Amino acid sequence: MAEKKERGHITIDRKLCKGCYLCISVCPKEVIFISNRLNQQGYYPVEFKENEKNGRKCIACSMCATICPDIAIEVFRE
Repeated sequence: MAEKKERGHITIDRKLCKGCYLCISVCPKEVIFISNRLNQQGYYPVEFKENEKNGRKCIACSMCATICPDIAIEVFRE
């Protein structure tokens, strides 16, 4: 039986993110990165970046949103 491949994307609230980077450690597709810009609280929040050339696409697994202690990540399935 063929494996169903989910496709999705996430949004990250820069104001809520405190830069714990737990989401980076659980992302199986490695599409979450540390921003090089500070947020209003002085933290480096995370950013969502897909790299379709390397096949790194969000699969909407929701592990990042589940582990986020600040509830700063929202997952959308397409």
